Amino acid sequence: MSEHILSAFDRDLEKVQALVVKMGGLVEEQILESVRALEERDGELAQRVRDQDKAVDALEETINDEAARLIALRAPAARDLRVTLSVIKISASLERVGDYAKNIAKRSQVLLESPQINGTTAAIRRMAQATESMLRDAIDSYIQRDAQLAADVRGRDIEVDQMYNALFREFLTYMLEDPRNITPCMHLHFIAKNIERMGDHATSIAEQVIYLVTGELPEDSRPKSSSVVKTES
Repeated sequence: MSEHILSAFDRDLEKVQALVVKMGGLVEEQILESVRALEERDGELAQRVRDQDKAVDALEETINDEAARLIALRAPAARDLRVTLSVIKISASLERVGDYAKNIAKRSQVLLESPQINGTTAAIRRMAQATESMLRDAIDSYIQRDAQLAADVRGRDIEVDQMYNALFREFLTYMLEDPRNITPCMHLHFIAKNIERMGDHATSIAEQVIYLVTGELPEDSRPKSSSVVKTES
């Protein structure tokens, strides 16, 4: 009987984890497409990214419902409970990343009415690619239960912070040079800040993987650039 319950729990858990992986794929696509919409000044693509956020939100709700059902019906023991709770926390981080991508898409539509700021969108694209790579590896580390890969993701967050700081200084320079640049640079700044926050959530997922595999959260402080600029986004 216990073996039957165990196998049923494993099957149910696999289904929920498959939803997390699907959600991760959608969010990775949102990141890259939102920035492509910005760089190519494609309002229709930006709108598709915004519309896709509904699917991400729906997946998070389904994951939460299925995880709650799993806990109620199967009463998982310590390690299995840790795995089940991890899907809730990871899906919450993915939902926030999706929200940031939606915000980037929204701001890229507003920027269609403003002159382009030379070179900035390419730098934002590179930052977004680094963040998407972090998120992809964080999800892979979860699938593979690879604490070392998760630790690698955690260490890469400082690179995204440094990219953000460089962009922030660049935007300030453009705004000081010409007051007409202030509005577009403010939007671009908040886009960069959204991407920096995406990196933080990818790091949170990596930390959940480390906890899942080892039973302990990392003891050392999360690597951060010492000069990272704190702003509301």
